Amino acid sequence: MPSLPQERVIQGPSPLDLNTELPYQSTMKRKVRKKKKKGTITANVAGTKFEIVRLVIDEMGFMKTPDEDETSNLIWCDSAVQQEKIAELQNYQRINHFPGMGEICRKDFLARNMTKMIKSRPLDYTFVPRTWIFPAEYTQFQNYMKELKKKRKQKTFIVKPANGAMGHGISLIRNGDKLPSQDHLIVQEYIEKPFLMEGYKFDLRIYILVTSCDPLKIFLYHDGLVRMGTEKYIPPNESNLTQLYMHLTNYSVNKHNERFERDETENKGSKRSIKWFTEFLQANQHDVAKFWSDISELVVKTLIVAEPHVLHAYRMCRPGQPPGSESVCFEVLGFDILLDRKLKPWLLEVRHFFKKEKLLLFLTSDKRRNLAKQKAEAQRRLYGQNSIKRLLPGSSDWEQQRHQLERRKEELKERLAQVRKQILKEEHENRHMGNYRRIYPPEDKTLLEKYENLLAVAFQTFLSGRAASFQRELNNPLKRMKEEDILDLLEQCEIDDEKLMGKTSKLRGPKVQYLYILKYRMKLFKKP
Repeated sequence: MPSLPQERVIQGPSPLDLNTELPYQSTMKRKVRKKKKKGTITANVAGTKFEIVRLVIDEMGFMKTPDEDETSNLIWCDSAVQQEKIAELQNYQRINHFPGMGEICRKDFLARNMTKMIKSRPLDYTFVPRTWIFPAEYTQFQNYMKELKKKRKQKTFIVKPANGAMGHGISLIRNGDKLPSQDHLIVQEYIEKPFLMEGYKFDLRIYILVTSCDPLKIFLYHDGLVRMGTEKYIPPNESNLTQLYMHLTNYSVNKHNERFERDETENKGSKRSIKWFTEFLQANQHDVAKFWSDISELVVKTLIVAEPHVLHAYRMCRPGQPPGSESVCFEVLGFDILLDRKLKPWLLEVRHFFKKEKLLLFLTSDKRRNLAKQKAEAQRRLYGQNSIKRLLPGSSDWEQQRHQLERRKEELKERLAQVRKQILKEEHENRHMGNYRRIYPPEDKTLLEKYENLLAVAFQTFLSGRAASFQRELNNPLKRMKEEDILDLLEQCEIDDEKLMGKTSKLRGPKVQYLYILKYRMKLFKKP
């Protein structure tokens, strides 16, 4: 484990004249902390044992803080974070884990959640190999094996520890009779016809950044790893089931093989870049656009499965935050994906940020400005909560209608402010995207509608028997409305209000103002 950087200790004479005689000179060492420059992003990396994280922090110009400093802009931890820690964070801070993300990062949890979605939407979730979770589904697996025997078919299965990592404890079987019935295992159908590179089996490590769960925002990094086996691939048979260098692509397994090729270039050796792989596909007349589209769809659909769990856990950590507030969490995930011979992607597993790759996009905000905004928002809620007069008992129908209109307008204005804030955030992201591409929400409206339908199914499955208030909020139609839609409703409220007041309605409401602002913004951010 690399040692953490120590604070500088300054020894020697004081800044007084060197010839000055002092009656007493302390022999104690004086610690001097480096003064933080205004606007510097600070990072606390006490929670990581990986030197690569510190190197990236230095390369990005962030300032590392002492281990005990809990006020840093960025807090990086290797392991899952306690919910209390997330609850204590200020709005200007960011931590590299979401609560609830373990629902797809543990093999058994991923299998359980995927099985639920497959039951509801089988045609949308065809990228997961058939899976059984032991011991709960031991009997179902044995029944499946009996059916195969009746049909005189034989399949290969891969057996993994439920919460294992780095290839430990993985084996291939063709006979399930000797499998222990009480062990916590994942058993999957083995994909016997993979796409091969130079005769070797391989998988892809795709990097994904999630910057928010409310609303969900997913970015795909346009590079990653191709991890190759180190023995030429032969379809599984009774004699080669134990040859893991042939059947497994894990780096942690294959690096022990004497045939493992360590090469620093991206187009040679047992670890290569996805950038090189896409160029290989293009050179061999494969549809690269479809490849990336299929990968993106697999990633989004997988995170849709996680979203209800993550959002619920995040809200439990930060109950006072209004919907759409800036997220204090982000997460970098590694999706391990296998391609079959038809280039169809299959999800193997999802991993938290892996230690070897240099990848970090950090969206931060100014500490002072954020605290000032937080204070102003608290004052607005405190003094603005009585802006709508309470409806007195015995109020007339006219007064009741006006009161309902006022409440409706306040709700619409609040949602409009959230949407406009989100638009500004997206404009900022678009200008600082780097090698990332946003894959959710997508630009394609038809695809967005498809994903939203899947999200609705995921939430419906998750919310069964849960808090009614959470269900009402998620079912609020305003959550799905765009800026112009909300302004249309506000305009209609103004017209209805003027009718109640007996005034002549004029088109002078926020819709006209919106059109002016929109034209100005488009001109301002128009690319040359």
